[in-house]
Amino acid sequence: MLSSDLVRSVLESAPDAMIIIDDSGTVVFANRQVSMLFGYDREEVVNQPIERLLPERFRTRHVAHRRSYTRTVRVRPMGAGLDLFALRKDGSEFPVEISLSPIEEGGRTLVAAAIRDVTERMRFEQEIREARIEADRANLGKSRFLATASHDLRQPLQVIALLNGSLQRLVEDPDAREALEQQDEAVTAMSRLLNALLDVSKLESGAIKPDITDFKVSLLMDELRREFAGLAASKGLELVVEATNARVHSDMALLGQALKNLVANAIKYTSSGWVRLRSEIAGPLVRVEVCDSGQGIAAEHLPFIFDEFYQVGVAANTSRDGYGLGLSIVQRVVKLLNLEMKVDSRPGKGSTFSLDIPASDSAATDAVESSGIRRSLLARAGASIHLLLVEDDPGVRKATRMFLKGEGYRVTTAANLEEALQGLQQNPDIRIVISDYHLEDGTTGSDVIAAARERCGADFRAILVTGDTSSAIAGLQRDAHLRVTSKPIDADELLGLIQTLLAD
Repeated sequence: MLSSDLVRSVLESAPDAMIIIDDSGTVVFANRQVSMLFGYDREEVVNQPIERLLPERFRTRHVAHRRSYTRTVRVRPMGAGLDLFALRKDGSEFPVEISLSPIEEGGRTLVAAAIRDVTERMRFEQEIREARIEADRANLGKSRFLATASHDLRQPLQVIALLNGSLQRLVEDPDAREALEQQDEAVTAMSRLLNALLDVSKLESGAIKPDITDFKVSLLMDELRREFAGLAASKGLELVVEATNARVHSDMALLGQALKNLVANAIKYTSSGWVRLRSEIAGPLVRVEVCDSGQGIAAEHLPFIFDEFYQVGVAANTSRDGYGLGLSIVQRVVKLLNLEMKVDSRPGKGSTFSLDIPASDSAATDAVESSGIRRSLLARAGASIHLLLVEDDPGVRKATRMFLKGEGYRVTTAANLEEALQGLQQNPDIRIVISDYHLEDGTTGSDVIAAARERCGADFRAILVTGDTSSAIAGLQRDAHLRVTSKPIDADELLGLIQTLLAD
């Protein structure tokens, strides 16, 4: 059996302040850590009520809690889930953590309390909370800025893209057409950067919601072949596409965006040889791989390749071929679609990015290209089709009207909801309304569409064009007679949306 001297020695050497009280709440023992923690001499604590060490506002309540504990004694933390405070001799308060243990001695029950000052821990936890709040605020501010600015940033690109589309259809001089083609390439590059920045914002803010359907993966791969064949050939690369006829269950547009970024990266970082895009059935999954014979990625770079603006082997003060956003977007899309992605890469041996996509068990007919895939130019509709264009920006309104009239449509324009309703009243033959989302006076394109349908019927066709990346856009009620698309929308895509609605 341990001697009382040994027990006392153990209590004295404990790292925490140790106090033992009797059933009346009187301190019968205090180790030297108590003096160091509270500032009292030992004689000022022993034989004193324990409430002396508590702030006055807690003392009455503590007496009741202490008596309750002595009736059902057990080992437990004191005040679980509560913030506990103690009082020093100098009157200062500090947060504490207290553990209680019963002690049977001579037929009476004593209570041992281990007291620990948690000031530093609580300060650290508060700093962590504040840092997390600040980080969330910074992310929210970034997403909010991009969401707010995107409308204004897209407007001039929208004007240029539509004017360019109109001119390409009107101009026949070879030199002028070549200049317009170069202008179109510049607009495309500007749009690509803007879209990449805004895609990051939309994915971060949760504004994009997957539209899961069943489709043949070969449709996607054929589109990628058409899009990248010219780019690969210009670098002397062989672009090989090996597509299975398997169907997958995913979002065609988002998956297409991820694969486009992977193929673009493979071509960019491959100076000679080949880029291969292939798919194969792997049990309940369809595995799509983007492989290349390029420079490869060293192991030390692999953990960082999905970070924004990170480019392997590109110094910060040199010109950049790209923006370092492609793989960051891929990672966010993969997470959003709940897919698995693997990377296998070695310097000088090339890289392979593989995606495992759920296979579809649907026997439905082949899916058509989604609105996320660039459509071919469709036949002109002719003068019999009347459209209502609602756009508050005069430049975009004029450019869109000019383009649509050049395609043979009749166009009535409006800058706001009131003018749109007047246009519908004066022109009952209007078949489709094309509206910007954000309009003057705080109204939206959704308000225009709702008012048009109230007047013309619930199946009235509509196209909503937006540069907004906020979650409000993702939450819009969709239906078979509504198409929602992002700015800058190019000429072919706008015509494709109109033709699709007319064919419904």
